[in-house]
Amino acid sequence: MHKTFCLIFVTLFTCALHSQNPTSDNDSTKVKNDSINKREFLKQLGNGFFPTKFLNIDLKYLIKFNQYEGFRTGLGGETNDGFSEKYRINSYVVYGFRDHRFKYKIGGGFRANKDTDTWINISYTDDLQETGSSTFLTDKRFFSFFEPRLLNIDLFHKHITKAVGIEHQFSNHLLSEAEFSISKINPTYNYFYTIDDTSYETFDLSTAKVSLQWSPFSNFELNDGQVKETKSGYPKFSLQLTQGFRNVLKGDFNFFKTDFRTVHRFIFNDKVFTEAILTSGLALGNTPLTHLYHAYPNNITKETVLQRFSVAGINSFETMYFNEFFSDRFTTLQLKHFVRPFKITERYRPQLVLISRFAIGDMSNIERHESIEFNTLSKGYSEAGIELNKLLFGFGLSFAYRYGGYHLPSWADNFAAKFTFNVSL
Repeated sequence: MHKTFCLIFVTLFTCALHSQNPTSDNDSTKVKNDSINKREFLKQLGNGFFPTKFLNIDLKYLIKFNQYEGFRTGLGGETNDGFSEKYRINSYVVYGFRDHRFKYKIGGGFRANKDTDTWINISYTDDLQETGSSTFLTDKRFFSFFEPRLLNIDLFHKHITKAVGIEHQFSNHLLSEAEFSISKINPTYNYFYTIDDTSYETFDLSTAKVSLQWSPFSNFELNDGQVKETKSGYPKFSLQLTQGFRNVLKGDFNFFKTDFRTVHRFIFNDKVFTEAILTSGLALGNTPLTHLYHAYPNNITKETVLQRFSVAGINSFETMYFNEFFSDRFTTLQLKHFVRPFKITERYRPQLVLISRFAIGDMSNIERHESIEFNTLSKGYSEAGIELNKLLFGFGLSFAYRYGGYHLPSWADNFAAKFTFNVSL
């Protein structure tokens, strides 16, 4: 299987090189086209894709690591306009070396309206998802060479999900996406959700989601027939509503969730700014732990600071231990102040970031969640820290300290030291 993956990748890589170097009888035209192709190639690479003539290879599936699967490797991609401007296919297949299991997605869609960029999508997914995670359908795809939190996550649930959705752009500033899905959920850990003397070890969910992303202060312009964001303005707002249906296509639970996030930057100049991220979630009804909230922890449960030394996340609580807290209602506020980079040389400019994070939450009917122990955030969780970024080859250091209502008796248990990684293409 590994040889097959390598053969496919080498073939696609070769195709990409040919597609990036078109021949032309006119040298000046060739130089111009090559320059455009190189810029587009670097842009796609920065977004996490390796472009070929008909297919953009998704780099995020090449290699990952987490505590449940160990190393996870595979291939994924999506067709581009060279394949079709009306239809698209996006799929992947990966393999986990520790759980010895293949995971995959088969998906595709067709464009219903070009002016509003309206797409109808369908997909079938057999994969893992982190318990307590909550993502917005409208989130733009974010790519990094590795995802810091993923390295330490061990609480996953298996899911087989069939989904149909629609993407629609009301305006350049307002994006929307809706999805209806049915899922079979099977936690990989010992867990029972009990309602009215009935315990569910596995369960079925039928859910409908509506997600909106509003960027009222961003600037856009028409370029090569496509509308592109030329300035990312703040604040930005995201809202998502989720309804679970009992007895609809075998759904086991009725529940309702609302998720909200706003991101704002207070910009003092092009090098100094403060970023504030406010996130909140509310789950009502019979919601199993898999679909509640964990508040973005990123600390391993080990004895010493050095044993817990790992990679700092982007917007996670570095001193909060994995699986320590779960909530059915929560709010977090994260503040990061970016100090002007230290100009040591023209190219070597480390940057200091001052960080403060706060979370509060609670949970009703906590007794329904059996065979697993956790706390709530009712006392309010606080941590403060600093980052020294770009010290060497994009690597830096992060230090954080937990204080307040959930301060632990041992000083070392409240302290987290990690390294950071910041690089852009």
